[in-house]
Amino acid sequence: MSHRQGILEALDEAGTAVSGQALASRFGISRAAVWKHIEALEAAGYEIERARSKGYRLVSSPDRLSAEALSGLLAGRRLGSNVVVLDVTRSTNSDALALGREGAPEGSVVLAEAQTGGRGRLGRQWESARGVNLYLSLLLRPPIVPAAAPQLSLVAGVAVAETLAAEGIACRIKWPNDVVLGGEDDASGTGSVPLRKIAGILTEIEAEADRVSFVVVGIGVNVNSTGEHFSAALAGRATSFLLETGRRLDRTALAARLLSRMEGAYEAFLTQGFGALASRWRALSVLEGRTVEVGGVGGQGQDVSRGTCIGIDSDGALLLEIAPGRVRRVLAGDVTVQGGYD
Repeated sequence: MSHRQGILEALDEAGTAVSGQALASRFGISRAAVWKHIEALEAAGYEIERARSKGYRLVSSPDRLSAEALSGLLAGRRLGSNVVVLDVTRSTNSDALALGREGAPEGSVVLAEAQTGGRGRLGRQWESARGVNLYLSLLLRPPIVPAAAPQLSLVAGVAVAETLAAEGIACRIKWPNDVVLGGEDDASGTGSVPLRKIAGILTEIEAEADRVSFVVVGIGVNVNSTGEHFSAALAGRATSFLLETGRRLDRTALAARLLSRMEGAYEAFLTQGFGALASRWRALSVLEGRTVEVGGVGGQGQDVSRGTCIGIDSDGALLLEIAPGRVRRVLAGDVTVQGGYD
């Protein structure tokens, strides 16, 4: 986390004035450096009150995504080295793919206030209401073989779920690319709470036979959307941070926290492989112990496996017990959970 992001979070958490000396001591910098960071945050649209002998108080945050603010919050980090914020685009993933082909550096990020053609896995539409959510695509250039690229969806799932957990909302992961709420037993003990999707991940790659040229990790998070932002088809199947908590989040600051956490997870993946993150993923999984159906196994739309999920392998494959003592490794497919959604 950069000093600027830390100062912003400290002011946001405090709710009252925080002295420049307290901020300087907390982050190990001078009071003059604190003052410069405050000025930079004000230039990015944050309203900060300065009170003599009391310090700084965050009054309001900008409603719009800010490339300048996000770049400042991610200063010096690997992810966020190049930030592009668009008002409206067809798809941030398409934009990031174009940047990758043009040679943009690893860590480039594309965000948009709205998408007209946002997409999820299997050609599904990603509903993209204006000005309320995160639509973010991240360009990575990992030195991995193409077969390992899908693991980055799982890495991103961990980062998203842990980021939202830090905001006070307990999310879980539905293999391979959804972050959800629900799934626990209901109060009556007669069934489970239906799954509701709060975030999704779409990973796309360009590669040669033996190496990845680049990977685009698209992340959509329902942040401040209300019921009116969801179509009838998503009623009861999708939710947002605001709907669950009654609180709005600063989307620029949330993007910075998400990318910071993603950077740590990505570094672990690069140095140790997905196995280094597998236990964190399993702790968040909503599938373990559940009877599920996985369609499209092996790339065949009619091929359906049914069984009990017993976890994931160290390479991210879903482990499905299809009969006593018989375990099938599933590398790709679409999971249906009873009481959930497909």
